[in-house]
Amino acid sequence: MLIADFPAGPLAANCYVVASAAEAECVIVDPGQQAAEGVAKLVDEYALTPVAVLLTHGHFDHVWSAAQVCRTYGVAAYAHPADRPLLSDPARGVDPGLAAQLAALFGGERLREPERVVEVADGQVLDLAGLEITVAHAPGHTPGSVVYALPATGDAPEVLLTGDLLFAGSIGRTDFPGGDHAEILRSLSRVCLSRADDTAVLPGHGPRTTIGRERATNPFLRDL
Repeated sequence: MLIADFPAGPLAANCYVVASAAEAECVIVDPGQQAAEGVAKLVDEYALTPVAVLLTHGHFDHVWSAAQVCRTYGVAAYAHPADRPLLSDPARGVDPGLAAQLAALFGGERLREPERVVEVADGQVLDLAGLEITVAHAPGHTPGSVVYALPATGDAPEVLLTGDLLFAGSIGRTDFPGGDHAEILRSLSRVCLSRADDTAVLPGHGPRTTIGRERATNPFLRDL
């Protein structure tokens, strides 16, 4: 499997390009701020054909370039319906101070959701780019946060694209509108800690990690 990534925009949100191999179809996960150029670079470098954009949640730093990337490659965006309103109104997902900054960045122009949005549900299996991708609804950071899981194959462990649910050494913040600390802990227990220790965690920010490492060292997971 080919998984390439880069940090996009001022908040360094990880954008991933996932394919079975080079010169194959791929999915693009969380194209955030200033991500279009980085996506194009990886697509060209590995001779890939994008077939979908997958969004782990609706916060602006993860979806900012989604409409542009979808339009460039003629593909749909996949998102949970609970976060769909954020695709066209990112200020709904942040505090008033940050919302004002977003308004200044947009200069009065309204962010538009991609032309085609496919709503996903918990337990749904997506057959995209020759990959079997299972959706796990994991609310807490936002109401519509999801994790995308790729099954273990051969010697390669299961892979979780966790968005802002789980990071190396931390978890997603819950102080923005729609956040819920008790709920994110339930999501972490159900979606993440139920996995094997060698499961690879590809988070929305920061370095990659594993479930085993986080189970043993992440202070937010010790009591779960």
